[in-house]
Amino acid sequence: MTAEGPEQHTNTDVRYEADEKPPPLLAFGLGLQLAVLCVGGIVFTPFIVVRAAGGTEDYLSWAVFAALAVCGATTMLQAFRVGRFGAGYVLIMGTSGAFIAVCIAALARGGPGMLATLVLASSLFQFVLSERLSLFRRVLTPTVAGTVIMLIAVTVMPIVFGMLDDVPKGSPPLAAPLSAFATVAVIVGIALKATGVLRLWAPVVGVVAGSLIGGWFGIYDTARVAGASWIGLPHGAWPGLDLSFGPVFWTLLPGFVFVTLIGAIETVGDGAAIQRVSWRRPRAVDFKAVQGAVAADGVGNLLSGLLATVPNTTYSTSVSVTELTGVGARSVGVAAGLVFLALAFLPKLVALVLAIPAPVAAAYITVLLAMLFVVGMRMVVQDGIDYRKGLVAGVAFWAGVGFQNGVIYPDFFSTFAGGLLSNGMTAGGLVAMVMTLFVELTEPRRSRIEVAFDISALPKIREFLAGFASAGGWNEAMAHRLDAAGEETLLTLLRRDEEDGSRERRRLLVTAHKEDGGAVVEFVAAGGEENLQDKIALLGEQATGAPIEREVSLRLLRHLASSVRHQQYHDTDIVTVRVEAAGTARGGGS
Repeated sequence: MTAEGPEQHTNTDVRYEADEKPPPLLAFGLGLQLAVLCVGGIVFTPFIVVRAAGGTEDYLSWAVFAALAVCGATTMLQAFRVGRFGAGYVLIMGTSGAFIAVCIAALARGGPGMLATLVLASSLFQFVLSERLSLFRRVLTPTVAGTVIMLIAVTVMPIVFGMLDDVPKGSPPLAAPLSAFATVAVIVGIALKATGVLRLWAPVVGVVAGSLIGGWFGIYDTARVAGASWIGLPHGAWPGLDLSFGPVFWTLLPGFVFVTLIGAIETVGDGAAIQRVSWRRPRAVDFKAVQGAVAADGVGNLLSGLLATVPNTTYSTSVSVTELTGVGARSVGVAAGLVFLALAFLPKLVALVLAIPAPVAAAYITVLLAMLFVVGMRMVVQDGIDYRKGLVAGVAFWAGVGFQNGVIYPDFFSTFAGGLLSNGMTAGGLVAMVMTLFVELTEPRRSRIEVAFDISALPKIREFLAGFASAGGWNEAMAHRLDAAGEETLLTLLRRDEEDGSRERRRLLVTAHKEDGGAVVEFVAAGGEENLQDKIALLGEQATGAPIEREVSLRLLRHLASSVRHQQYHDTDIVTVRVEAAGTARGGGS
């Protein structure tokens, strides 16, 4: 999203870029490491959902099998990038903890068939989001997404805490607390003090430590492990779909859709982050790859619905491991996906995870949810927080907490819309979205003009910017700077289309508004293959010599504007140019 100025340097820590091929043994070893790091999360999510909802052991066996198979297939899809599906980077797909609360509700109220139908239906909205990502950017803001992510932890924590003393009858009194405490202590201790590879292994080491203590007390289910076959299919069978579309479906569907969209926002973040650690030369984020990641995420949720298991999402562990090892090659993602697929047909190895005592699993999930809460906080403040964003986040968060605990007019809201607001995450998210929409709709109307995407539109654009400058009360120097910046942006975008050989008829929407004393002009046009922001950011690193005509234009635009931001989507290019009203404009991007 952010392109810096000429200070960017080559990242020498990257040993293999995304499109390079490391030795097969190295790729497989790193893929296996990633799979081992993430398999616990993949298995624990359906484990907690099925146990908390009172599901059967046969269905648990099926749900875990299906989750591993789907995660394996979609992890490879992310690496391969087939058409518009997949990022083309190492992005591990795993079951999503964000869905725990709504999945438990669906399973408890309608059974596996209802869960399958809801996951399947909500996945369709993710495909819409991936194709029209640019249309949602002013509603699904970082403030909204961050608030919902914080509320996920608030919603799920009571369920997880209820598993802390879930041990077989007759177990020693200290079995549950000591195994849970050991798990948290080891994970937190390693995470706080260790660095490098050991820090990444903190969750695995913690779960092993807690399981060993649980085994000492006799609460580790060794019988499950002994009874599982080495190779085979799950005991349970596909439960089918519930196509009755009754009140339970319509009551729970909004919550599933909402979490699906928020999960897609997390995928957007992971899709952008993995690009920054997969190349030696800094480059602006390719939003076509991000859209591909979201589309592949949608495929995973579609398959999860068809197979009646919990939905999935990208795991940020991919970014951490890629940055640590310096290997961003796609073959690593393919190897990890193959490992997941193999594990799906190895019940003995899966049983080792399912046999882990409930207090240990609850302690592990507690740490992950705590970190998820911090991720939400970070998203809220990542773009800078003013009193408006703070008010949206604060009111929405505490409204969500109140609805989750049933203390906000329960006589009315407990039955409102079929109990829709009884889920704190859904309630708080809706409050955040309504407040954000209110701010957007009550902002001063932006000046806008729509023209043909052609050089013949330049006089109209210049007239539009001149009128905007006059209405804003700016002086002649500012009007001239806006005029020149608008001209250079249009000419540069048109040159891109000429070089790409594009002959498609397009329209260009230009909007302008005031912001912090300056002007922000946005050009929205059809997409192209090259990223304008990337070119501007790297101009300072070009070798000396006679610059081509296009570089001269880009340098001039960088001089005129304080920031140039380019977002690429399959359907749209969005170039945002900020021009300062006074002083000299600094080159670079934001």
